[in-house]
Parts: sequence; C-alpha cells; structure tokens
Amino acid sequence: MAKIAILGAGGFGTALAVMAHKSGHDVVLWSAVPSEIKDIRDHGENKKLLPGVPVGSAICLTTEIKEIERSELVIFAVASKWVRSVAQTVAPHLKKGAILVNVGKGFEESTLKRLSEVIAEEVPGHDVVALSGPSHAEEIARGVPTTIVAASTSTASAERVQDILTTGTLRVYVNEDVIGVEFGGALKNIIALCAGICDGLDLGDNTKAALMTRGITEIGRLGVAAGGKVETFGGLAGIGDLIVTCTSMHSRNRRAGILIGQGLPADQAVERIGMTVEGYGATKIGVKLAQKYGVSMPITEQLYQVLFCGADTKQAIINLMGRPNRHESEQMWIQAE
Repeated sequence: MAKIAILGAGGFGTALAVMAHKSGHDVVLWSAVPSEIKDIRDHGENKKLLPGVPVGSAICLTTEIKEIERSELVIFAVASKWVRSVAQTVAPHLKKGAILVNVGKGFEESTLKRLSEVIAEEVPGHDVVALSGPSHAEEIARGVPTTIVAASTSTASAERVQDILTTGTLRVYVNEDVIGVEFGGALKNIIALCAGICDGLDLGDNTKAALMTRGITEIGRLGVAAGGKVETFGGLAGIGDLIVTCTSMHSRNRRAGILIGQGLPADQAVERIGMTVEGYGATKIGVKLAQKYGVSMPITEQLYQVLFCGADTKQAIINLMGRPNRHESEQMWIQAE
C-alpha cells in the first residue's frame, strides 16, 4: 500500500482517487477550491463531473496542503495554467524522494514548456512522470478497461508508478519518451476540436478519418522535431489518445468543436462547455511551436484562423483540400508538407 496525494478534485483527479482507494492505497484528494471539496463531502460523490460514482469516506478530502506530507506519489491533476502555481505551493511539503506525476495534457502558454518541465523547474530534486493515453475520467472511475503510459527519464520511477496504479481495469505501460508522450497528449486536443467541428458541420466518416490520420501526422512531425520518437505517436499517447478524444462525447474538446461547427463563436462555445477546453489554448501554442521548429501544421493553422481570426469553418476545409499535391510518405515526420 502506498500513500498517494492527488492535487485537483476535478473529474480526472476524483477518478484516480476512487480507483486508488479501491486498490487499497491511502489517498488524499486536495483542492485549492473549498467548494469542490465541500460538494464531494456533502454528496459523497463529485456530482457535477462524476455523478453516481461514490467517493469512499476513507479518502481524505482536504484544502490543507500539509495533508500531502509523507505521500510517496503526488499526482498533479490540474489544468495546465495552474501547474506552476500548484507546484510552488506543494514544494515545501513534499517527502524526500516523492515521485511527481502529471496527468494534465497541455503546455504552459507563457513559456511554451511541457508541463513536466514546469514541475521540474519548481520542484527540483524529484523525478517527474508524465501519465497519458486514452483515458476518460468517466470510464476510469467506473472500472472500464483502460490502458495508459507512464513516461519518465527515470525508468525506475515510471515502473514504480506502473506498480502502484495498475489494477484489474487499468493497465500502465512504461515509456522513456517524455517529450513524445507529452506532445501527443497536448496536441491531440487540437485535432479533437477539429473533429467536433466536422461533426457540427454534419460531415461524414471519410472526413473525420482523413482529419485524424493527417492530424497524427502533423502532431508527430512537430513532436519529432522537438525531440520525441516517431514510434510514440503510433502508440497509446499518440494515435490512441487521438482516437478516443476525437470520437467520444466525453471529450470536452470535441463537444466544443461541435458547437463551433454549428455556428457558435469559439469563445462562446468554450464558455458553454463550462470546463477547461485545453485544445483552445493549445492551438495558439501549436502555431508558435510550429514556427519555432520550422514544421508545417496546416490543420492547426486553419483551426487557429477559425478560433481567433473569425475565419469560416467551411472555408478552412476548402483551404485544406486545395493545398498542393504531395506524396503521403514524403519525409512525413519532419519536413514541411
């Protein structure tokens, strides 16, 4: 049995707390938002995000950061914009040798850094593991068979996370390609927004299949240019996460995209979802990273025009379909299309 602290009482943080508690671990679920903890205490469940999933009374629900002390595993389950400030908050309370795990999928907008880099900067001396893959909180919490990846430069720490979190319904693989895993997890949200737009426009299966296939191509192209490995994008943190996020109504990014495709302005669509739509901010970052590494990301670039420049969604599709002819295998991962 391990002592696990989960930072963030949103859907994914709550799901991990429920799962870890069922596996016999000593679990602390912390939030900086008192109303989140109060609601879970009052209802015995996360009524807004995981209705019908009991949160065991033995789980320590708290807003006191000191409760995380002595935790072997500290899991960051907060939106990307809060990762740095939460890391600063927890740094004085960490047990020596505690493994830090990030489950957020995004970048820090002001620095373009991966979230594990942000955590490592604020909490030096601790191994950081990125946990990613096709994993909706709604399904993890209900014991739906799920497979994910634990990636770290420390194989021993990744394997320890694997040992602690693996259950009869959650299978964890180890991967050493942290860059590829984090790029795949963050950038697939961009393509999921596009998939939702296709659905909102009532386009067909052919269109979505093409979008997803060419989407993973440009995600991989950028990820490899940044130092990731090609094979990562064909795995759980790449195509696996892309598939689930583009096809499921659990996906906030897809749902926001549907609203945009139906004609709602992008900012209003994001507001209506009522939760973080990571693909919205990731699109801005994706364009900046593409410029930084000199790679072509035509889908991301067209989405940027729709989200932030008022471009018409149908015209964006015409622009993509009208691009110059190419060979599919033409140095697909690094060279511009």
